[in-house]
Amino acid sequence: MTDDDVLHAARTRAKILEGFARAERALFTRPVPKSARAQMKCLRTREKGSTKSLAARLDVSRKVAQRYLAGASTKPNKRLQEALVEETESEWQPQVRAWARRRMVSSGGLVISCRTYFGFGPGGTSDAGRVRDITVAVSPAHAAAIIAAREEGATEIDLHEAVVEAIADACFRQGGGGRAGLEVKFADVEWLNIKF
Repeated sequence: MTDDDVLHAARTRAKILEGFARAERALFTRPVPKSARAQMKCLRTREKGSTKSLAARLDVSRKVAQRYLAGASTKPNKRLQEALVEETESEWQPQVRAWARRRMVSSGGLVISCRTYFGFGPGGTSDAGRVRDITVAVSPAHAAAIIAAREEGATEIDLHEAVVEAIADACFRQGGGGRAGLEVKFADVEWLNIKF
């Protein structure tokens, strides 16, 4: 695998993870805390009230965390602000996320929409690789595989392959039909949205 291939795979994985994050944010029943103080309080609750572990999680000193919790400091630096947003969103409404995952893998599946280079046939045919807009309902079995890979911290290659398999099965391998061993190319993702 060349350096260019690795870069494309990393970009695709980032697009897939961004798509999951957008889909999860759409499910939230309450807005995520916006102020640094509210975010710190939320994260301290997740750390069972420990300011020390909160500070370690955000890679700041305990005094810095205490200043934000007390309201003495209100404007975090860029690195701390990014960490607060990322950590708060990752911990926000875990029951809603769990409900969505259960629904996806049991009956609902998920819908993947993307604009990407996608193809499976020889050049010069209608099946040849080209940039396509694709919207496809992915089966619960494939949704379960994608979710499991994501939660286990799969490599970008594994996550990319799980999404490619799901889209290929839904689009081109329906009911067998002699296309079971079909090779599909999925690269250069421009955008990707996921709906639960």
